[in-house]
Amino acid sequence: MALCEPLRTFIIEGLFQPMHLLLILIIAALVFGPKKLPELGRNLGQGIRGFRDSIKNAETGASADDSHASKDPAAQIEKK
Repeated sequence: MALCEPLRTFIIEGLFQPMHLLLILIIAALVFGPKKLPELGRNLGQGIRGFRDSIKNAETGASADDSHASKDPAAQIEKK
């Protein structure tokens, strides 16, 4: 069992080397096409941002409505 852990760590650490990422990008370009990739990246970023916001709201105890509140300080004062 002791020999499996270093092997597993080596595989995980070496997973995202620059050449691997380049190969993944080339395969994605072939599968989705260069016109679709910016839209996929944008949607992925929005999904990650939404996930982070929901985690932050869950930690602070804020409701979902608070995350979409206006960033204008005057509007926030008037709400209270």
